[in-house]
Amino acid sequence: MPLQAGAELGHYALIEKIGEGGMGVVWRARDRKLDREVALKVLPEARADDPEWLERLTREARAAAALEHPNVVGIHAIEEAEGVRFLALELVRGTSLAERIPPGGLPLAALVGLGSGVAAALAAAHRRGLTHCDLKPRNVMVDESGQARVLDFGLASFQPVEPASVSPDSPTAPYPPLPLVGGGTPCYMSPERLRGAPPDPRADVWALGALLHEMACGEPPFRGATPADLVAAVLREAPEPVARRRPDLPAEFGTVVAACLEKDLARRTISAEDVGRALLRLPADGVPQRRVAVLPFVDMSREQDQGWLCDGLAEEILLALRGLPGLRVISRAMAFSARSAAGPRPDLRDLGRGLGASVLLDGSVRRAGPRVRVAVELCDVEDGSQLWAFRHEADLDDVFALQDEIARQVAEALEVRLAAGPRSGTTELRAWELYHRARRQYYRYSRHAVEAAKRLFEQALEADPRFARAWAGLADCGFFLYLYVRRDAHTLRDAREASRRALELEPALPEAHASRGMGLSLDGRHAEAERAFEQAVRLDPDLFEAHYFRARDAFAQGRLSDAAREWEAAARVRPEDFQSPLLVAQVYEALARPVDATAARRRGVALAEAQAAREPEDARALYMAANGLVALGERERGLALAERAVALEPGDPMLLYNVGCILALAAEPERAIDCLARAVAGGLRQRGWLEHDTNLDSLRADPRFAALVESLPEEA
Repeated sequence: MPLQAGAELGHYALIEKIGEGGMGVVWRARDRKLDREVALKVLPEARADDPEWLERLTREARAAAALEHPNVVGIHAIEEAEGVRFLALELVRGTSLAERIPPGGLPLAALVGLGSGVAAALAAAHRRGLTHCDLKPRNVMVDESGQARVLDFGLASFQPVEPASVSPDSPTAPYPPLPLVGGGTPCYMSPERLRGAPPDPRADVWALGALLHEMACGEPPFRGATPADLVAAVLREAPEPVARRRPDLPAEFGTVVAACLEKDLARRTISAEDVGRALLRLPADGVPQRRVAVLPFVDMSREQDQGWLCDGLAEEILLALRGLPGLRVISRAMAFSARSAAGPRPDLRDLGRGLGASVLLDGSVRRAGPRVRVAVELCDVEDGSQLWAFRHEADLDDVFALQDEIARQVAEALEVRLAAGPRSGTTELRAWELYHRARRQYYRYSRHAVEAAKRLFEQALEADPRFARAWAGLADCGFFLYLYVRRDAHTLRDAREASRRALELEPALPEAHASRGMGLSLDGRHAEAERAFEQAVRLDPDLFEAHYFRARDAFAQGRLSDAAREWEAAARVRPEDFQSPLLVAQVYEALARPVDATAARRRGVALAEAQAAREPEDARALYMAANGLVALGERERGLALAERAVALEPGDPMLLYNVGCILALAAEPERAIDCLARAVAGGLRQRGWLEHDTNLDSLRADPRFAALVESLPEEA
């Protein structure tokens, strides 16, 4: 049956086509039974009745079902409806690796993170006796958290490790090999496969080497003017050394790629697991580094009310380790969100591989009255072994000495020297507790949570008026409330004063420089703001606020490429944030990058709707999701969310501005301009946004809109 958007396959409603290739057509669909979005993979119409291709579809289902791994796209079911057989797959919101590789190749951090993820997926498959047989950039997705996800096992070959133990009905039962013609992609196929040899895991290792070469250099290792020339190159020519194109990469990377691309099968002894290990051990800038992820500690207290203490201890240890020679510490945002997404009992090795870490620091806290018991362990991601463990019980008043001792012993276990000096910025336990409680609230990014955080920061400063990080937190809350809740001069003045006080107390505090930059941006002092943001990023490359505020400042000036770069960085360091992907989607459209815009919107809408489900009164999550939905063509659903947002905050100028954008996208110019006029009357002064926001392009020829823009001062 011909398929189109709006059609139904059983209990699945097709929404839009999101991919098409030789192995099938992929649709985004809604599973009405479970009320969730999925990906449906349907065979091409010309192959729908071909027994061999139906067998391939079945094989893919069995292969994916046999692998439960964070770097493999999961499968829900293989089904048949309306005479069509199809797979229901996990919907991965992101883009293919093919779309992520720039002409000059990816930076080292991405090569390590994505490459080790693909290697981990292949290693898991090979342990089950499964060879993928068609690994290439288009068969690797990069999800919203930046994690590699391998898909499309339609050409997979099974060779059970223990044949006697496998029943004929097992998902790992062997299948006859597929003919070479039509199977695989030549530039990623090993020489022995091109000659017709049966597949084994070493063929996947070759493909992984070709993939890594392309990720590093922007081109595959073999090229040819015709398919025959390409096959001849794979069979006879030596691959171009990675170092010739990328002298900036560690020599060890080129060695790994060369080992994978060894033509002599007997000498290609490296395994996918070996490749993953080697990538995670790569040096950076000539200094051997270990990539460390510090996970939030688990609250083992009976009342389960010590989350602030768990996060606080982990964060202080992370800050103590950051910047030490020989260590690359994964950002707080990425480590904490990965732990949250992994559930109560995660596989630490899989979690570490997903973060691109070589070492994980995990721990637990149990508090009973004034006493606290802390257990911490350092784990090797490669083999799961325990490198070091620490258990101690002390009075809560001794928490600062406790965290310093843990950080010192971790540094010793990793064979680095810990710098001396206090890390927390306060010696007052009450101030430290209130600060970490406040940060937990602030990172929820809803109006009520940020207002609660502001009160907690104020209480922390009552306990210790010289606590610079608390002043910076207070400034962050003030700017958030000014931008999204109440645009009054008092809120803005207090936020500026808080950031000034933070810098005065601790001139090297990155959060204070980011806050100062935001204040300068709102004053129209963009050159000074850029210097402040640059200093914040130099001090802490993983500071979300620095990238997010910097992107807003660049957008207000029409510097779209700079805005895209900074929102991309903000999304990397805080993958659970819904704002950055939805805002950068607009910039992608203006930069003629429609595929990236669609992918970013889908990711942002999912995150925003999840936030609105957790916080039903979060108006910003509602109107940001509404904007994304209308831009994606889901007009009615988007307008319904916008109405919910207006009902919560009917007079808020920032909300009215955003609803004006939504209405402009929905082709309702009268209502759009009315909303924008009410926003300006309510105090909105961001002329740069009205001038550069692509959501408003449909209004630019309207004289009422032009007059509205002219009514705003130039310096805003």
